[in-house]
Formats: sequence, structure tokens, C-alpha cells
Amino acid sequence: MEPLCYLALSVLLAIIVVYGLLELHYFLRMCLCVVLARFVKRRCHILDTTTVNGLCLTNDVDTLLYHMNNARYFRELDFARVDFYERTNLYRTITGMGGSVFQGAATIRYRRFIRPFHRFNIISRIIYWDEQSLFMEHRFVRPSDKFVHCIAICRQRVIDVSMEAVMSELLPRTSSNGFRATVLTSLAAPSPSAGGISNPAMDTSLAENGHGTTSGGATGTGATASATTAHCLKLKPSLPPELAKWIEYNDMSSKNLRSDC
Repeated sequence: MEPLCYLALSVLLAIIVVYGLLELHYFLRMCLCVVLARFVKRRCHILDTTTVNGLCLTNDVDTLLYHMNNARYFRELDFARVDFYERTNLYRTITGMGGSVFQGAATIRYRRFIRPFHRFNIISRIIYWDEQSLFMEHRFVRPSDKFVHCIAICRQRVIDVSMEAVMSELLPRTSSNGFRATVLTSLAAPSPSAGGISNPAMDTSLAENGHGTTSGGATGTGATASATTAHCLKLKPSLPPELAKWIEYNDMSSKNLRSDC
């Protein structure tokens, strides 16, 4: 009986040490997030919004045990990004074209804290992209009344591939189950009370299920490619002025860092 007790204690101690050193909760949840996004949840168009659910637990709160720690918001964004990447096929498209993606910068505005054991949703969408970067907005929303707790803006840098080329590949796509892209709904400008990055709604004449409407006169591969590129440009949202200022700040910061090295 005594050897069994020692064995049980050893196993329990090993689990505690591994959980503490490797933070198994994070990796297990990440695996679950990937599985759900890839095999359970419906596919989304690249301009749609995606939503993941979250719960503020005891390991998420600050030292006062009063609200979710500020740093935890950024960790929660990992799950939101993975869900978006998988459901829109963004990550596989980037890697399939020989590129890779990583986080280049992030900013967050806190509005009201999230209390322990309270649920929240993270709503993610693309607000802009350029040749090298993809800009995403993430909102932490209370499910009961859609109150926005905070808004984060993240800049995803891509290397060895053009982001414009990636978006040109993804914008005309529809999913295999014939899903209808909700471009107009997802990109509609948020109300002033909701805050966040503004984004003008798309004209219905410019997009239908992720496709631009063509005149029907163009034929051939070159003409089709030109028409696709033209209508992809029409689907691209304009650069919000507040985002332009943030990009300018990031460029100045990068220039200063390079000059100091």
C-alpha cells in the first residue's frame, strides 16, 4: 500500500511541476482551438468577423483578485488569431505561397475590467492591409449586452510573400459548403458609442460572396486576372486615419531602433 501512495504522490507532483513549467492549460486550449476551428466551426470569408469565447479564471486575475490581468488580454488574442487563421484559411495560404507571419506590433485600449468567472467574447476582423502587413481589430465583448470591455489592434507582419498577393488569392474565394460571405455586415462602420477603428461599408455592387461583379466582356486568363485584381482593390477597406497615425508611430519607432543598433 505504501509504494502505491508514493507512486500517486510522485505522479501528482510531476503533473504539478509540468503544469507550472509548461502551462499545460494554454497548450491544451490552443490545441482545442485549432481542432474546433479546423473541423467543427464553419469556414469564413477573409473579410468576415470571427468569434471565440473566453472565461476569466483564477489564473487570469491580477494580485488583487479583482479583475483579469492586463497582460492576459494579449494572451487571449492568440486563441482569437488562431481561430481566424484556420477558419479563413489565411495561415495555410501564406505558408502555401512560401511565406510566414508573425506579430509585429499591438496596441490596446482598456475600457472596463473583466471580473473573475465572467464570460466574454473576442470578435476579430481585418480592418486594413498593405504590402507587408495585415491589421486586425479584436474586441472583448460581454455576451449579455454586447458591452465592449476593450479593443486591441494588432499588426501581423508577413515575410517572403506579398500580403496583397495573399489577399488577392483569398478575396474571391468561397468555402466548399457554398457559404455566403457577409462582407457588408462585418465591415460596416461601428457606431460611435462602440468605439474602435472605423471602416466604411462595402457597396453591394462591388461584392457578392467575395466576388466582384464583372461586366462579362473580358475573356482569357489575362483579362480575368486583371478583373480579379481590380475588384479585389475595390473590396479593400480604406486606411482609417487613427490607424494611419499608429502606423506612422510604429515606423518612427522602428527607425529609431535601427539607428541605435
